[in-house]
Amino acid sequence: MNINFPNSILVCLILLVFSCQQKTDKQKVEKPNIIYILADDLGYGDVAAFNENSKIKTPHLDRLAAEGMKFTDAHTSSSVCTPTRYGIITGRYNWRSKLKNGVLTGKSKALIPNTRTTAASILKKSGYSTAYIGKWHLGWDWGTKDSTSESGEGWNFKDFDKIDYSKPVKNNPNDLGFDYAYGHCGSLDMAPYVYVENGMATMIPDSTTVNKGKYSWWREGHTSGDFIHEDVTPNFFRRGIKYVKEHAQDENPFFLYLPLPSPHTPILPTQEWQDKSGINPYADFVMMVDDYVGQLNTAIKEAGIEENTLIIFTSDNGCSPAAKIEEMTEKGHYPSYVYRGHKADIFEGGHRVPFIVKWPGRIAKGSVSDEIICTTDFAATCAAITGYQLKDSEAEDSYNMLPLFDQKKLATPFREATVHHSINGSFAIRQGAWKLIMCPGSGGWSFPTPNNKKALEGLPEVQLYNLMNDPGEKDNLQASNPQKVDELKKLLTKYILEGRSTPGIIQQNDTGNSWKQLWWING
Repeated sequence: MNINFPNSILVCLILLVFSCQQKTDKQKVEKPNIIYILADDLGYGDVAAFNENSKIKTPHLDRLAAEGMKFTDAHTSSSVCTPTRYGIITGRYNWRSKLKNGVLTGKSKALIPNTRTTAASILKKSGYSTAYIGKWHLGWDWGTKDSTSESGEGWNFKDFDKIDYSKPVKNNPNDLGFDYAYGHCGSLDMAPYVYVENGMATMIPDSTTVNKGKYSWWREGHTSGDFIHEDVTPNFFRRGIKYVKEHAQDENPFFLYLPLPSPHTPILPTQEWQDKSGINPYADFVMMVDDYVGQLNTAIKEAGIEENTLIIFTSDNGCSPAAKIEEMTEKGHYPSYVYRGHKADIFEGGHRVPFIVKWPGRIAKGSVSDEIICTTDFAATCAAITGYQLKDSEAEDSYNMLPLFDQKKLATPFREATVHHSINGSFAIRQGAWKLIMCPGSGGWSFPTPNNKKALEGLPEVQLYNLMNDPGEKDNLQASNPQKVDELKKLLTKYILEGRSTPGIIQQNDTGNSWKQLWWING
């Protein structure tokens, strides 16, 4: 039987098929620009889109979430700065490196060897222009005044006396896949206060500064004339926006990694933002960061690249006690939302973070994912976007997030399980609703701390929580669920000993499998 369509209907059908095919091909072929904004010490509950009772106004981050997808169960690989950044860049848990606990200083040598594949090097190999602008905090090798210059780890002012700021900085971000690199080495409260651009200090320090304010404090250290603490966050955003404008019309896509030093200490809202929140300076600072994210989002739209630009916004860990959490809770604001603990802790408040992804050409507006994800998942996602085939020795703890962006129905959970890590190196593992913590307390700075022997006395050596029923981690179920404890402990042990948590050939951890936090393995 022959069916004759009117010409107008036939044309419409052809255009519809072509349009659908064009959209599918665009998703498969055209690589997006990628911008990764990493806030510093921003709590899950500090963004109103994640906390319906938030007292801090974050209209621009809320808009970013409305324009894209928010992840309600996103986690950093650690509850402190350096190790989380290691995981983002490498797609690998930090405790597989030599960093088993704590953070680096502004003087620390490079943590990531130049031989390790990074998200930036993957993108660079795939034709991306790559840039880092911001707080590095993964170490680099300062030049020294003589070959035998060694003097402390960087926590004291005199530790920096033998640095020669006129010499090239070796093992810097340029060596890890970034075409352009501009920023400072440690946190903004860690000396030295010197900008380094593509391996060279922008100015030789000519003074020493220190701040002892309640919120605005920073350690004593060498300071360059162009390094103004109050202007560091605005400076990074200005440069980030400039980079976007300069590269918007390039033939090749770009990757901008924008790790902020804020709202971490020193808490330095500029004058126009002071007292804006009605809560405290930290809340003012959060509002300032929110506004700058809005400016960056606007710049992307005005540059005409919004449709195919992937923006990721998240934080490196939970809110810090330095933000004066007690002041905020007195006014009804809870930086960790309903979760227990804060920065440094193994509890949810230490590593559950706001996570927003916007990519109009691929991600539906106002979408929400409740899947468990980790900040280590960025590297594998970059590989999937570019078609790069990861080797077994690359991004060993990273999962490709593209199926989540596409809201595909998954036959199994996105991640088999996720490992958490605290400032003192304590472990936890999360699978579904269940979370097993391999220490009796917080493993960090909230009660009970690792050094509070009296408070820890008599507590079980592990903690087991069902986060579906108990998001505040109040009811330890380890005694009544020994089978679940054993099951999760075996899986965590497997991940540690096999050098990876994703499918693939077994790898080696950098320092073997024997360190004190592995008490249940090493006895």
